[in-house]
Amino acid sequence: MKSALFFSLLLSTGSLSAVAETPNIGADEVMLERGRYLLEIGSCNDCHTPGFPEAAGELPSEQWLTGSAVGFQGPWGTSYPANLRLKVQGMTEKEWLARVRQPMLPPMPWYSLRDMKDEDLIALYRYIRTLGPAGDPAPKPAAAEMAVSTPYIDFTPKNLPQQASR
Repeated sequence: MKSALFFSLLLSTGSLSAVAETPNIGADEVMLERGRYLLEIGSCNDCHTPGFPEAAGELPSEQWLTGSAVGFQGPWGTSYPANLRLKVQGMTEKEWLARVRQPMLPPMPWYSLRDMKDEDLIALYRYIRTLGPAGDPAPKPAAAEMAVSTPYIDFTPKNLPQQASR
């Protein structure tokens, strides 16, 4: 019941403040529910939770956001989804806000985070922190000329149209 009320109010107002004033729903609970909601609709688990897409999203939250050793390889090199549960444990909210608004390696859509409101990013941060530390750090990115021994998904564009000579 609380969740249904939360989401209907959130959708109708687009604001955390209106939901926080609702009886029987604490501000902290609202913030955490908002963080979980943003994580889910933002598809964070698709890359940052091993096996999530293969399980059609049916993995328990205890397994969420532990990073992955499956890389994404393209012209930039090979990048790996970070273990967000470990990353946020050592960051303050202020550090988190600054970090998630900085460019990141593909295919991370960092520009979506850059454009989010502070209150949404803080809700996301706080929710991730409630999951607690788990798992191991993801491998470090590798430059384009470096071979990797981990599995990876090839993000190299193919069959691009020829560019006209200038």
